Amino acid sequence: MTKLSVNINKIATLRNSRGGNIPDVVKAAVDVQEFGAHGVTVHPRPDERHIRYQDVYDIQRVIKTEFNIEGYPSPKFMDLVKAVRPHQVTLVPDPPEAITSSAGWDTITHLSFLQDIIGELKECGIRTSIFIDTNEDFIVNAAKTNTDRVELYTEPYASEYPEDPEKAIAPFVEAAKIANNAGLRINAGHDLNLENLKFFNEKIPFLKEVSIGHALISDALYLGLERTINLYKELLIKEK
Repeated sequence: MTKLSVNINKIATLRNSRGGNIPDVVKAAVDVQEFGAHGVTVHPRPDERHIRYQDVYDIQRVIKTEFNIEGYPSPKFMDLVKAVRPHQVTLVPDPPEAITSSAGWDTITHLSFLQDIIGELKECGIRTSIFIDTNEDFIVNAAKTNTDRVELYTEPYASEYPEDPEKAIAPFVEAAKIANNAGLRINAGHDLNLENLKFFNEKIPFLKEVSIGHALISDALYLGLERTINLYKELLIKEK
């Protein structure tokens, strides 16, 4: 079964829009864990417009399942993850003002930078993943960064899926094969949802984990968080 990590940023966005502590982000992380998700993902940004740095420390104290922290490796971010030491850090190339992740790393231009960052994380015993597009050269070069995994940026797949699923999935199937041949394990995320996830999971070889936030939390408003997590997990069962 492909593992499901639930990104709870949107829960923090709702809390921050009103002030106070409703909904409780730390309780949400515990609930996600108790409702059967394989992991919890957070993406603290410099302006703390959703997940706050203090949330990360608070969640780390209570989380028992896999904890994945995403973010751009600024000095402040690196200090945070070195202190918290999550199971996985997913590096994204977002500028501070980005609304959401919109592209993967150029692992050719930023090779030396990523090698240094990943070296620091590995010294702390943290598994690493880097956000990446389906560009073959970027995937091959990702292996040179010494990362453990790559996370395929799936927004292009999600956008094209309604019109032509086979065309949408093709570059991702090839990217997964290239990554596996390069010795990399494969995660995926961005705009995966109840409509397009099953097809993606069935078609992508070697897929280890998906990280889903916006769609899953939106579905939970109608269906409830526990039921929603179970629905997503059902779509991640690999057919024999």
